Amino acid sequence: VAGNVHPECDFMTELKKKEVECLEDSEEHGNATPPGCKRTWDKLLCWPEADAGETLALLCPNILFHFMKEPAGIVKRNCTKKGWSDPFPPYHIACPVEDEIPLEEKSYFSTIKIIYTVGYSVSITSLIIAVTVLIAFRRLRCPRNYIHVQLFFTFILKAIAIFIKDAVLFQEEDIDHCSFSTTECKISVVFCHYFTMTNFMWLLVEALYLNCLLLSSLSHGRRYFWWLVLFGWGFPTLFTLIWILAKFYFEDTACWDINQGSPYWWLIKGPIIISVGVNFVLFINIIRILLK
Repeated sequence: VAGNVHPECDFMTELKKKEVECLEDSEEHGNATPPGCKRTWDKLLCWPEADAGETLALLCPNILFHFMKEPAGIVKRNCTKKGWSDPFPPYHIACPVEDEIPLEEKSYFSTIKIIYTVGYSVSITSLIIAVTVLIAFRRLRCPRNYIHVQLFFTFILKAIAIFIKDAVLFQEEDIDHCSFSTTECKISVVFCHYFTMTNFMWLLVEALYLNCLLLSSLSHGRRYFWWLVLFGWGFPTLFTLIWILAKFYFEDTACWDINQGSPYWWLIKGPIIISVGVNFVLFINIIRILLK
């Protein structure tokens, strides 16, 4: 799993692995006889069995070395007749790490969230007004404007999908995003990717339809309309379904929102990149035709 998640999640994965190893060794050795202390896991280090009155000293966990402010320290624990004492010095002193986000960085992320929330809200409002105008007036009802309406719908749905995804993934500040995995969050990520792809496909449809109008008669353009509609919605649906199956069977980790190093991410990213390239070629072709 570690290869499929962000580096910060590797830390949690490695700790869970160490915990399992520690507990397995504990079962193999059995409980220590009183008044000794049995092998135990304290969420960071595995403390071996010890006799009463014995003091053990262990280095800070290796996995913390990448986050530590200072060279690795030593943590000690006493084995008493009542069990293990608390670690001394405490972990935050013996193994100080950069575990807090700077205030400036927190302010930056908060500002970015406010900006894109306001931006998407204004965009949704403007697009809804535009769609209402295009649908309400009969004189504006034509294949070209129908394509505009569906392009506007993809932007509206994408913005709504992003708001829903944020609400699901960041509903609580203390959620462990490395292990958080629910059907709701996966569905929200799927729709976010799907509507992002439909954005680019409908931009491509706009260019294809304009090329059809410039290269043939208006009647032929109308004939192409329904094929373009099928392409605009069907093409993203096909690749999104393939991506869902790939994630479900081969990479079912977290909320499917982590794509770093994932080969299956190309099922979403690949068609988008190709559509941008084709759009550029069509744009050059349209300019060539208009300059004739």
